[in-house]
Amino acid sequence: MRVRGAGYEVRGTRCEVRVGCKGFSNKSEYIMSFTKLDIYNISMDLFFAVHRMSLRLPKYELYELGSQIRRSSDSVVTNIAEGYGRRRYQAEYVRFLVFSHSSNDETISHLTKIKKLYPEFETECQALETKYQTLGAKINKYIQYVENHWKT
Repeated sequence: MRVRGAGYEVRGTRCEVRVGCKGFSNKSEYIMSFTKLDIYNISMDLFFAVHRMSLRLPKYELYELGSQIRRSSDSVVTNIAEGYGRRRYQAEYVRFLVFSHSSNDETISHLTKIKKLYPEFETECQALETKYQTLGAKINKYIQYVENHWKT
């Protein structure tokens, strides 16, 4: 059996991913680690950007809104990694990807709050929000892929 689609190719019982992965020398290599997933790498980069930004918030916000946005941003990355560890069970993998998507939305919500409360962060938060919206779309597409075509 051979099925092709945007970003994946299934041959028999093997699933080979072409798009959405970095560092492959050819198209037929398996994803051997969650660190090869674009959604993981993008979310990790965004986590570091959010972390740095949140530490510049006023002192009284460091342990309130600052802590919340750091935790939600971290949760996006962490749930992708943890879900990948459970990928043998498709439903579990999807469950953790949905958690990641939810945390992504939560992070966008926190960015909106910071934009409104602290206008000096508006430009930076808007840029991060745009990147998180793009990431959310990518996570959603990957969830659809796993639901429809995943083979261990």
